[in-house]
Amino acid sequence: MAEPNFPPLPGFIPLKPCFYQDFEEIPEQNRTMCKRMYHLWIMNSVTLAVNLVGCFAWMFAGGGVTNFGLAIIWLLMFTPCSYVCWFRPIYKAFKTDSSFNFMAFFFVFMAQVGISIIQSIGIPGWGVCGWLATLSYFSYNILVALIMLVPTLMFTGVAALSFLALTRIHNSYRGSGGSMSKAQEEWTTGAWKNPQVQAAAQQAAMGAAMGGMQEHHSSPQYDNQV
Repeated sequence: MAEPNFPPLPGFIPLKPCFYQDFEEIPEQNRTMCKRMYHLWIMNSVTLAVNLVGCFAWMFAGGGVTNFGLAIIWLLMFTPCSYVCWFRPIYKAFKTDSSFNFMAFFFVFMAQVGISIIQSIGIPGWGVCGWLATLSYFSYNILVALIMLVPTLMFTGVAALSFLALTRIHNSYRGSGGSMSKAQEEWTTGAWKNPQVQAAAQQAAMGAAMGGMQEHHSSPQYDNQV
């Protein structure tokens, strides 16, 4: 089993990587889309960090401490959670063509799209610099409003790209014959747990079947005696 290499942590941090990630192990037809989803995850994480800066400026301009505190929670909680909950499933789905992982991705990523839309709207008191919060602050402090506008535009971009990615992956999955019943079958048989073992079992079964066919054709034939 390959040694975990992600996240790439500096040597002075007493923690070790938790996941193995190598896009070369993704089939070529899915590799580009898998990399795009990884870049989308990075963009979402950077947006949360920029939002923290925007909420910091917002706090000093009279926006309150609550938004800044929630912005810290958004960054610290949703950055690792989004990686584990929707990027890892789509990574494994692209790697093994697993319907179960595709379904897990769709379920979580639809929530991610909804969260991104809410973040771009920017409801005051939610710890995000969205359109409602930013536009309302232009009449109070233009400089702070301009700082808040940066994460607002980034949240909007993340929401739009997330929706496009969800639509494209869903259409590709359905076009390849994927379905909920296939995911349920994987769950029942346990194929989603260890695709390598399942592949080996299938190859062994095919080998046994081919051997049986060869034995049948090579068996001696006797003429009927009168």
